[in-house]
Amino acid sequence: MVKSFQGVRVVDSKKTAAPILVNDHMTTNLVTFRPDDTIDHVLDLLTKRKISGAPVVDSDGNLVGIISEVDCLKEIIKGKYSNTPKFPGTVEEHMTKNVMTLSPDLSLFDAAQKFLDNKIRRFPVMKDGRLVGQISLSDIIRAFPKLRETTW
Repeated sequence: MVKSFQGVRVVDSKKTAAPILVNDHMTTNLVTFRPDDTIDHVLDLLTKRKISGAPVVDSDGNLVGIISEVDCLKEIIKGKYSNTPKFPGTVEEHMTKNVMTLSPDLSLFDAAQKFLDNKIRRFPVMKDGRLVGQISLSDIIRAFPKLRETTW
């Protein structure tokens, strides 16, 4: 009679990875605009920095809106009809004022769901009522291939 004894098996306990947060992947070196900036200035900076939008803050640094390339199109179309080569309209005239924001402590998966649900390209990130960053759809997309080896 042959008995087999394998001994005590050591089971690797999977370590639960720390949550993957917005804070880890958001942009903190932000381009921001003021409500009285011109659309001409916005278009210039968006193209130079190769970005598609940015938060709008007042003189105290409070978030008051967000301006995007799509918002700037309104002024471009207006310029076509009035045959004006410049875009003198202001950010305040065209910005989105009712801005949805995210917390830096939100998981990246929950943020991804917010992008799907709301069909927008960027969220300002707020902590304690202050603008601390911005996360874009591109930031989310860039984050996941880097996390391939991580246990979610």
